[in-house]
Amino acid sequence: MPMRGTPIRRGFRSVAAPLTAAVALSVSAGTAFAQSAPPAPGGLEEIIVTAQKREENIQQVPVSVAAVSGEKLDVLASGAVDIRFLSARVPSVYAESSFGRTFPRFYIRGLGNSDFDLNSTQPVGLVYDEVVQENPLLRGFPAFDLERIEVLRGPQGTLFGRNTPAGIISFVSKKPTQETDGYVSASYGRFDTYDIEGAVGGALVPNVLSARLSVLFQKRDDYVDNLRNGPGDDLEGYEDYAGRLQLLYDAGGPFTALLNVHARELDGTARVFRANAFVRGTNDFVPGFDRYTVQQDSPNIQDASSWGTNAKLEYEAGDLVVTSITGYESVEVFTRGDIDGGFGASFLPVMGPGFIPFPADTADEISDHYQFSQEFRLSNAGGGPLAWQAGFYYFEESVDANLYSFSPTSFTPDAFTTSTQENTTWALFGQASYDVNAQLTLTGGLRYTNDEKDYVNTRTGFDRVVTRGGAQTDDDQVTWDLSATYAVNDDVNVYGRVAKGFRAPAIQGRTLFAPTVQAGISVADAETLVSYEVGVKSEINNQARLNLTAFYYDVEDQQFTAVGGAGNNNILVNADEGLGYGFEAELEWAPVDALELTAGLSYNFTEIQDSNLFIAPCGAPCTVLDPRNAAGLALLDGNPFPNAPEWIGNVTARYAIPVGQGEVFAFTDWSYRSSANFFLYESAEFKREPGWEGGLRVGYVHGDGQYEVAGFVRNITDELTSESGIDFNNLTGMLNEPRIWGVELTARF
Repeated sequence: MPMRGTPIRRGFRSVAAPLTAAVALSVSAGTAFAQSAPPAPGGLEEIIVTAQKREENIQQVPVSVAAVSGEKLDVLASGAVDIRFLSARVPSVYAESSFGRTFPRFYIRGLGNSDFDLNSTQPVGLVYDEVVQENPLLRGFPAFDLERIEVLRGPQGTLFGRNTPAGIISFVSKKPTQETDGYVSASYGRFDTYDIEGAVGGALVPNVLSARLSVLFQKRDDYVDNLRNGPGDDLEGYEDYAGRLQLLYDAGGPFTALLNVHARELDGTARVFRANAFVRGTNDFVPGFDRYTVQQDSPNIQDASSWGTNAKLEYEAGDLVVTSITGYESVEVFTRGDIDGGFGASFLPVMGPGFIPFPADTADEISDHYQFSQEFRLSNAGGGPLAWQAGFYYFEESVDANLYSFSPTSFTPDAFTTSTQENTTWALFGQASYDVNAQLTLTGGLRYTNDEKDYVNTRTGFDRVVTRGGAQTDDDQVTWDLSATYAVNDDVNVYGRVAKGFRAPAIQGRTLFAPTVQAGISVADAETLVSYEVGVKSEINNQARLNLTAFYYDVEDQQFTAVGGAGNNNILVNADEGLGYGFEAELEWAPVDALELTAGLSYNFTEIQDSNLFIAPCGAPCTVLDPRNAAGLALLDGNPFPNAPEWIGNVTARYAIPVGQGEVFAFTDWSYRSSANFFLYESAEFKREPGWEGGLRVGYVHGDGQYEVAGFVRNITDELTSESGIDFNNLTGMLNEPRIWGVELTARF
């Protein structure tokens, strides 16, 4: 077995669209601007990841990790889509949102959180350039000029800490180099969709200082017509701007410094809710349903602004490496939507479409926010049988959030709440790996974490009476992981891993419609998870990678959010236990130079285990399938987790024909998701229909990827499906994106 940090096999060829090894689909581990270069003969390309905060071959890491990069990343992001393009494109990964482009909610192996409040926590951690993006509104930052996206499945409690019991999604930007390089890419598509991005980098001071500037502009015109305000499209449009500047100091000595400054500005419309979208008793759309029209009487607005900076300083003193990562993030958001999805109400002169019992017009706002994090880490430079690291982590965040309710007649605020949450976390951690012999490597890690929250809520009610409430939490947890990797031969590794992760206690205060402020504040205890997994990572004749993983996990005091219900509240609850098990299988195969294939399949069984956990089901007249008690509450025992499809499958194929000094290529990708519940209870209406979505990209690449022209189409079959719902008022649904096609031009230098 090669020692840690060395590849299993050298001389891999550059593959234009491979699946990442080790449980993943990936296109290429090459850079974004070299993604379409014609492959050279020889075999599959080595893929390097930083799942354990050091560069390692993905085939040797004892973690279920995927890496999406290169051409595949470019193809999946075509048409100016947001980062939910990852949904079902990696086995066991799902994503959805009721906020559109600003608030993606990720699920890994069935674990996630459907909470839509602005201080909610997610069990899937999201890291951008080694800095955690804790607030859900930070997580919508666009994906552009990336080296790769890493997906770490299973609890990451040792190196990444709290709020990662499901795993990590890590975005890694392309870093500055001394070589001058860059790219410009522009596409135009349906609904006047523009996607323009570019980057340029190189030396500012030769052999000392380099820089890289990356920019993005995405725009789509409104394409949904609100029939209540006359002809013309009104909804689903946006303008999204983002930029990133990086400076790298590296004079060839022991000290290096990387500075990153980034910002985003979004101006658009909020998620469009559609009243009475489903036939009662089924999840079929009502006859005559049209994705391009709605009838709403409330404004729809979404504005988001964020910026941040981080600095990574590193010093090598012999075999000792000292690393400091300092990060600061801030976001402000205002989003307002017609929550009932229709117009009027039962007590007003008109209403529709269908029965609207009462109007719901609300807005959410983060008026002030900051997040500061600091990590200090000591590690050895490697080269021997022992690799170790230890460190200290500090995090603090302040969130000022507001919720407004608007009058159904004047459309001005008639009640609102303001809240402030202060969160402070610190941790000590360490991990070590040891090569027992040429075949066997053992790894173990330990982390102690303290997490404190202080929450205050103030409500100015419909009668203008001001009331206040609050809550505090303070929790300590020890998390750990143990793993072993055994090299059967040069091409096959097997591993086993046991790990514990946790999600910190959470506080929720959706108090606007609660009988009292304090009654509307709910607190969930910390959830802990222990996961067991075994895997095989293999290469076959240097032409294929086949990776298999089986896992089982058990969650104690699992945090759930009872969303909606007749009271239109978000209420945190703890289930006694939750369990999940399943498998992931991935294949990457290059049978001949012209053809590259990938396939992935995952099965995720999830189950809530609590015979005493009842929640309020839908306030809308939906068909509840769970047993109910005398009070009408639904029993959750035995239900699957919300937004947890059992089956996820994905395939890609790329075929190229040499033409002149380049190649003509075709790249197609398809993903499948089985049915999934939107909420904790089961109903006939509020679930996603199973189905496939596919895409196609056809084009010509000149030279060594220097120029490219391509046509693309996303959601090629124009699949129409519901992705989420609102249950307290009527059978409200939210849709997937329609078919988008366009043309793209790219130049690289």
